[in-house]
Amino acid sequence: MDRPRAVVIGSGIGGLTAAVALHRRGWRVTVLERAASLEPVGAGIALAPNSQRALDALAMGDEIRALAAWQGEGGLREPGGRWLARTDSAAAAERFGGPLVLLHRAVLVERLMARLPGAAVRTGTAARLLDPGRADGAPALVETDAGTIEADLVVGADGIGSAVRGALFPDHPGPSYAGFTTWRIVVPAPDRPFAPHETWGRGAVWGTQPLKDGRIYAYGAAVAPARGRAPDGEKAELLRRFGDWHDPIPSVIAAAAREQVLRNDVHHLTDPLPAFHRGRTVLVGDGAHAMAPSLGQGGNQAIEDAVVLAHRLPPDGDLGAGVAAYTADRLPRTSAIVRKSARTARLMRLTSTPAVAARNALMSAAGRLGPALVLRTFDGIADWQPPRPTYAAHREAGTAPVDAEQREGEPW
Repeated sequence: MDRPRAVVIGSGIGGLTAAVALHRRGWRVTVLERAASLEPVGAGIALAPNSQRALDALAMGDEIRALAAWQGEGGLREPGGRWLARTDSAAAAERFGGPLVLLHRAVLVERLMARLPGAAVRTGTAARLLDPGRADGAPALVETDAGTIEADLVVGADGIGSAVRGALFPDHPGPSYAGFTTWRIVVPAPDRPFAPHETWGRGAVWGTQPLKDGRIYAYGAAVAPARGRAPDGEKAELLRRFGDWHDPIPSVIAAAAREQVLRNDVHHLTDPLPAFHRGRTVLVGDGAHAMAPSLGQGGNQAIEDAVVLAHRLPPDGDLGAGVAAYTADRLPRTSAIVRKSARTARLMRLTSTPAVAARNALMSAAGRLGPALVLRTFDGIADWQPPRPTYAAHREAGTAPVDAEQREGEPW
């Protein structure tokens, strides 16, 4: 009970990863989640090599890599089926030091929850930041229906509409609409084999990707007014927008039940925050740096945040210096990725025939020069390394000083 207390507001991927990382670092952790149960909103998540290396610090990297399902070729296509650019899983793994792993969010949540004490997560508990605290003085205060909690550290992991962010930086304009909406489904695999792909059309993108359990994670994105909804259901909307695109897209949509189709408008935080901390309170994930999904890095950056935060905050360290170092580490990197994601999203949003033709011609030219040029988009992103060598890195080098079990509570 003499260990410092961290309160995490929100149990999404960033919040749970932060809780696990801080717990392993020696903090006493409580996660407050307003939902009645941990049923992940969303469908699939793509974990790139950068987040896998972050998860090495939690002794989770290898088990996540084992869930990789993409084998062989994949790439970018046009709605009619013509390939614009090809790459393959081996080339991606060689360039960035690991595979791309597609998995259902529920699987990742389950794996993270298994690494927390049984009473660490409190569902059905709405929380409000009363006071961010002072790094060199008063504790932070979090209000719940059951009373006020004093915390040595508060982690705001409450998503894109973060109330914690609003409390820390009330004058910041917050996220803005990115100009398009997304749909996500998880369905049984089609009868015929297919190559994983993203297909780029006029103001729209579709992706079909395999999961390790034999199902398909598919997603669509299209230019649309904010807060729109289809009067006859979102499955019908997908069929209108993508039903005449190449195989297996029509059959993938047909396999989804109406209630399985998730639709969400995309908002991003293109105006960076002045910091990711104030007093004893920090932000992780979408609350700190919401980004368009065009590079698939939203969840990956939340995982990086969590691991870097725990690295900077040993329980007996200088908290003020630690949270400042966390901002210094994360703000420039995530701001750059937000900007790059927004630029890529603008390419997806092109609707004029000449602009789409020019975009596709550039993609095709890049594809003819080989997978390396296509993958170069992720240089500086997927090749990220944690701030210090992880245990997995020591093990690979044959220099691990102790057995993994002896490192519990000390991931670095």
